[in-house]
Amino acid sequence: MALNILVVDDSTAIRKILIRVLRQTALAIGEIFEARDGLEALDIVRNHPLNLVLSDINMPNLDGLGLLAELKGNEQWRSLPVVMITTEGGEEKVGQAIRLGSAAYIRKPFTAEQIQEKIGSIL
Repeated sequence: MALNILVVDDSTAIRKILIRVLRQTALAIGEIFEARDGLEALDIVRNHPLNLVLSDINMPNLDGLGLLAELKGNEQWRSLPVVMITTEGGEEKVGQAIRLGSAAYIRKPFTAEQIQEKIGSIL
């Protein structure tokens, strides 16, 4: 089964890096969708079947924690795994993401191996 993945980050460069890393993994990748913030991400989630969301925490409009809360608060999307990718050094936001239901988190800068390992353990 090919995996449909949503990459959410306000940085175009980070989105492109994540997409390149995902395509280099041994995972069967279907479609990869991109969103610049949580609001765009919700539009994609409503209109496309997804298997995984990779989301930054700090973004304009609707941040990653807000997106995570929306997804986990909706019965239809509650089981969709969300991996938070963040520059946050403090444990407060990471802890909040875990309490909200994040499947995992990865700190920036990340390596291709870290991405593959985290995704592989979730899926």
